[in-house]
Amino acid sequence: MSRSSRESSSDTAATVTPTTTTNPDINDVSIDDDAVKKARDEYALNPIGTDSSGKASRTTKGGHLRLASSSTDGDELDLAAARIAAGTQEVENASIENGDRGSITYKVYKRRWFGLVQLTLLNIIVSWDWLTFSPVSQNAAAYYNTTESAINWYSTGFLFAFVVIVPLTIYMLHWGPKPSIIASAVLILVGNWIRFAGSYSRDGGNYGVVMFGQILTGLAQPFVLSAPTRYSDMWFTNRGRVAATALASLANPFGAALGQLIVPLMVAGPGDVSNAVLYVAIISSVAALPSFFIPAAPPTPPGPSGNTPKATLRTSLQLLKSLEIWLVLIPYSIYVGFFNSVSSLLNQIMMPYGFTSDDAGIAGALLIVVGLVAAAISSPILDRTKAFMLAIKVSVPLIGLCYLAFVWMPGTRALAGPYVVLSVLGASSFSLVPVALEFLCELSYPVSPEVTSTVAWAGGQLLGGLFIVISDALKAGPDADPPFHMANALIFTAVIALVTVPLPLALGLFGRKDRLVMRRVRSDERSVRSTSNEENGPVVVGDAAA
Repeated sequence: MSRSSRESSSDTAATVTPTTTTNPDINDVSIDDDAVKKARDEYALNPIGTDSSGKASRTTKGGHLRLASSSTDGDELDLAAARIAAGTQEVENASIENGDRGSITYKVYKRRWFGLVQLTLLNIIVSWDWLTFSPVSQNAAAYYNTTESAINWYSTGFLFAFVVIVPLTIYMLHWGPKPSIIASAVLILVGNWIRFAGSYSRDGGNYGVVMFGQILTGLAQPFVLSAPTRYSDMWFTNRGRVAATALASLANPFGAALGQLIVPLMVAGPGDVSNAVLYVAIISSVAALPSFFIPAAPPTPPGPSGNTPKATLRTSLQLLKSLEIWLVLIPYSIYVGFFNSVSSLLNQIMMPYGFTSDDAGIAGALLIVVGLVAAAISSPILDRTKAFMLAIKVSVPLIGLCYLAFVWMPGTRALAGPYVVLSVLGASSFSLVPVALEFLCELSYPVSPEVTSTVAWAGGQLLGGLFIVISDALKAGPDADPPFHMANALIFTAVIALVTVPLPLALGLFGRKDRLVMRRVRSDERSVRSTSNEENGPVVVGDAAA
């Protein structure tokens, strides 16, 4: 870091040239097709060495890239990235030639942690809201004068609500994470207090009112669960994005662990459900209020990729045709769906075999806590090594084998088996989450990060809801041994999980290894290197005080 960068301790002291979005003539520049072809070829084979002199085209006012309609399916992502590669350097140089002879400075700001912590808190709370009733399904059914299957619909409705609001989520995140975070905070506040309005009496609650509040909290989830990749892209460098994404994303299952552990301690009988809903509403309110005060965006980008134009929403959907993207998206959605269904039904899976609700709560907590520890260890390592493919190809088979082994674990009627299998399942599943999300961003660049993130999470929530419905339908009857066991549901889970394993293992095979280029990372490296070689001065990367 240069001395001038160290002395820059305030936002205004940073010297920045966000060239691709501030050049007033960017929409009028024509494209040099030869330069684009050259940049695309060099980008795929040797991205760091690219030194193209082409010109950017079709960049909208918001800094989003629009592709020409003539792009072929197989080359669209490479062409989009190549247009940025061909145009970014010239626009940066043009800005310097127009009078700014100072160095280009990229910075990360300490205030980024405030927003990241708040995003983490909201993901914890919204997941706790999801599992308010499932860990005490028997007492909740008695309190609301309904059945356990009806209580399962509190979890199912929550998950389906995610899918309904996906288009609005993508639109809001496309313009930045803060509007999305505020929308989630409002829905969490309103939803929690409506739930309490239907549960204020210890003598019984109103199932329909609580369902309405539960759906509102479900609508809040996508705004924060899909935000981590967008937030890390905006505030962090490529050496910190995986860890930042992991912290905010894995806070969601951590909230589920809190629900699994704490709610059973609050509820000793049906009448205690009222107090549990009240306590969760108070905690949720305290956690949601700081959302209105987080910074909207950093004064300067953390790196070149944070300053390059992203594809428009319409173009982004066209770019999602890549086979490699779907080889990651499909297994990710399936395994997230199974995590959601198993977490929701764990109480009903284990109790028919003589386990208590506390035993099931500890099992759910182990699934999540061990997973968080594994992710905390693996995420910084993967930030440095970028060994995303290796992590995916190791984690996915482990996940499939764990679901297979879990088929027999409740029947052992001993705690050791379920605890060990769920711990390994948690470690492999949680290590996969941030890696898959960031790898999707790399494969789909220049698609804006919130698009793949939201689609991946929406698939997981939709499948999670369907898996809960299917598992509930596969539950044994009162005459089974033991009554109401869910062995058939576990077999269904294991079969689908194992069938999914070959999909990500096929990545890079059949002559498609060149499709696995880390586009966003290479864009950063190429831009920094090419700009630092210019006679106008080096790129300065710093850490601002604010």
